[in-house]
Amino acid sequence: MSLNLFDAHCHLDDPRLQGDLGGVLSRMSAAGVSRCVTIGTSQGASCSAVRIAQEHGCVWASVGVQCEYADKFGEADLVWLRELAARPKVVAIGEIGLDYYWKDPAPEAQKPAFILQLELARELKLPAILHVRDAHEDVLAILNERRERLPQLILHCFGGNADDARRYLELGAYISFAGNLTYKKADALREAASIVPLDRLLVETDAPYLAPEPVRGRTNEPAYAAYTLRRLAELRGTDADELSEVVTANALRVFRIHD
Repeated sequence: MSLNLFDAHCHLDDPRLQGDLGGVLSRMSAAGVSRCVTIGTSQGASCSAVRIAQEHGCVWASVGVQCEYADKFGEADLVWLRELAARPKVVAIGEIGLDYYWKDPAPEAQKPAFILQLELARELKLPAILHVRDAHEDVLAILNERRERLPQLILHCFGGNADDARRYLELGAYISFAGNLTYKKADALREAASIVPLDRLLVETDAPYLAPEPVRGRTNEPAYAAYTLRRLAELRGTDADELSEVVTANALRVFRIHD
């Protein structure tokens, strides 16, 4: 048996990957990573994600505007976002959310864009891919206010602790782990990964960011999802090949991709 893995979150439009996209996808396949979702973070990146997905059979796309550009997003932007979301192979809205690590845009400027896109995901019956950094309390408050009318949630590159994970799991969320799970000081993250039910686990790279050990410091790419998967399997005391089948089945289910 060999890996059959789905990279639930990468950025193939990034120049570090797009310049050698054929090589990136070839190495992905060779590593046992058979599929991926490339993520929109702005209007331009969302358009690129849709184009890349249409050109490559192993790639799907999400569309959305993330926190960095949230202060420039308004209701008028829902027009182009809704149109992109209707394109073939678009499987999610995102990444969207709140990020308080950087002070610009301000927290209150980020919230309207998050809420508008969260509601659009529900309207379109697409999962919402959430980016949350140093903002779990505010994100959970927004989600709990809408808990009876939420889309399916995916916590991308989860960075919280086990208690945070439990609160998202109560909302029916899937939780996706990236290369930082492998870092030496990530004990709290590994504790969180150990308590997520098997049917809610996803694995991602967030490429070109967060390359896992032992390739930390390199440009990350979808092939490296295998390192994170193997660390997750070790942590949970299970076989890596078998776990790859589980997380791939989870990804196919949450993104409604039918082989």
